Amino acid sequence: MDFEIPENLSMMRDTIRRFVKQDLEPISRRVEEEDNIPEEIVQKMRELGLFGLAIPEEYGGLGLGTLGECLVYEELTKTNACFRSRIGTSNGIGSMGILFDGTEEQKQAYLPRIASGQWTACFALSEPEAGSDAANVQTTAERDGDHFVINGLKHFITNGDIADIATVITLTDKEKRARGGITAFAVEKDTPGFYAGAIERKMGLRGSHTSELIFDNCRVSVKNVIGGEPMIGEGFKTAMRVLDKGRLTMGACALGAAQKLLELCVGYAKERVQFKKPIARFQSVQNMLADMATEIYAARQMLYHAARSRDNGKQVIKEASMAKLFCTEMACRVADNAVQIFGGMGYMKDFPVERFYRDLRLYRIYEGTSEIQRMVIARELTKD
Repeated sequence: MDFEIPENLSMMRDTIRRFVKQDLEPISRRVEEEDNIPEEIVQKMRELGLFGLAIPEEYGGLGLGTLGECLVYEELTKTNACFRSRIGTSNGIGSMGILFDGTEEQKQAYLPRIASGQWTACFALSEPEAGSDAANVQTTAERDGDHFVINGLKHFITNGDIADIATVITLTDKEKRARGGITAFAVEKDTPGFYAGAIERKMGLRGSHTSELIFDNCRVSVKNVIGGEPMIGEGFKTAMRVLDKGRLTMGACALGAAQKLLELCVGYAKERVQFKKPIARFQSVQNMLADMATEIYAARQMLYHAARSRDNGKQVIKEASMAKLFCTEMACRVADNAVQIFGGMGYMKDFPVERFYRDLRLYRIYEGTSEIQRMVIARELTKD
């Protein structure tokens, strides 16, 4: 398998590396403490085109393929994970439903504004009764002439508090549900009856907010159905297509964080002296470093192969789930070993290892838990 990175993607990756080193890393601790990304950093992200990585050039984006997007995320997550989350929904779950299934009118109306960073997009699926069981959404959309009236509560919505446009997954037929009874809508922020609720308190990912979204007799036109009237009832398919690509990008995020942790551990192990010699000379530490490096190497091959296969038009349902499962589980093992190598210092907030440890734990949960990925893989292996 040839994994040589094309020159244009290599140049993009180098640009992001400089951005991380010069602009993001110096403020990473400040962002963690203040739980906020400075607006001047967000503006630099806009100027670099980071809000439109995955959006085609015809709609104002950079038009990167899956591999290119993974390379960018791999670099961004070598620092505070919130920076990737700030652009992630606009490149992924927040905009891809419109790109995949939207009408041309919807694409022209929304994608250029998302790609420029003028608007932030979010994806509203999760509810108190609908997490891994995505088909169990309770938020309803009832038809009223040329409009639908949406009622319900969404939670754990990344960028929900700052989003200008939301892809909202609703129940339109209680009998059919996932088989023709779930509909996706594009709902703008200023629509009456639609507003952000409480910002949820999380263990990690400070600087990236998740919030409730509340729909109280929110009245939207049939034109807001993603894909228009023919797509009424087909929203579950849209949601699943969106999540499929997200599994690969989540794998890339985990991979970048794991690579950074390995680099930190190697540097620390060579400098930290115990029993009159660097701890890098102790076999127990060497074994941990070797295991970390080996798993990272395997994860990178798996991820790049799946991403490139998707870019070449191949169906990668099973491979995407494998990559997401392996990369995120691997990164958590790496983080655990990193804390062990740093010892007491690894438990201190003065060192980034502690933050990585907290942030990475979420990767095994959102955009499909590890258990769901195993179900997908097994289903693909055993289907007729």
